[in-house]
Amino acid sequence: MKLLRVRGEHGPIPCLLDPEGRARSVAAHVADFTPETLPGTRPALAGLDLAALPAVEAPDADLLPPMSCPRNIWCIGLNYSDHAAEAGMPVPSEPILFNKSSATYCGPFAPILHAPTMTKLDWEVELGIVIGRRTLGIGEGEAMDHVFGFTLVNDVSERAWQIERGGQWVKGKSYPNFCPTGPWLVTPDEVADVQDLGLWLDVNGQRMQTGTTAKMVFGVRQIVAYMSQFCQLEPGDLICTGTPPGVGMGLKPPRYLAPGDVVTLGIDGLGAQRQTVTPVGEQAR
Repeated sequence: MKLLRVRGEHGPIPCLLDPEGRARSVAAHVADFTPETLPGTRPALAGLDLAALPAVEAPDADLLPPMSCPRNIWCIGLNYSDHAAEAGMPVPSEPILFNKSSATYCGPFAPILHAPTMTKLDWEVELGIVIGRRTLGIGEGEAMDHVFGFTLVNDVSERAWQIERGGQWVKGKSYPNFCPTGPWLVTPDEVADVQDLGLWLDVNGQRMQTGTTAKMVFGVRQIVAYMSQFCQLEPGDLICTGTPPGVGMGLKPPRYLAPGDVVTLGIDGLGAQRQTVTPVGEQAR
């Protein structure tokens, strides 16, 4: 299944993507895709005839995140060996964990907000894991049973705040709209091999990142099992699993985003995003 949500006149419309790429409303079967409804969503939608469901117009501007705001957004740092190399840092021996504020969560075509005090605004294409049920103290062999699906994430980062303001990564990761997510939430049966997916990101049409999840230091199973030793993962929790090389900070000389820049990104089978860097206050105009 490919789940998506479309902005409607009376609120979000939960949809499935049919084989022809059309959005089909499942509002008669699931009120919305939320952390609360996610555990029962797959059984509720199993066996539906997509062609018999109402078609929904889904222009980019009306695409919401594929699930309502998660309780927690978790992140894994330096999880691609080639990205660690470009950052000049050793490959971690254990996953590096940090958080993003849930206020960062936004749709795949929402603007990246630029505040006047930002000087090193950066991009990061990432595979996102969405948890499907409460998870605590599990092993790697059980991990995929706890994964609802996968999605595309741009882990936007303000590097000056992240690195030069006391060393707290959360500080540089938590501004509003710093976590564009979607367009789809794709269940594992639709993904042939989650550890063999291509990732890419362009800025103003120039390719900046090209990578593969085969280069992840810690794979999906390892991440979910490892995290469950330290914290209780809840349905709907989003885990951003790290980025391949090509971030602005790693370029020589470094390159950062400015108002007007356009970022596009994608992952094989998970769709694509597009964001315009927009000064704070202008996004509502």
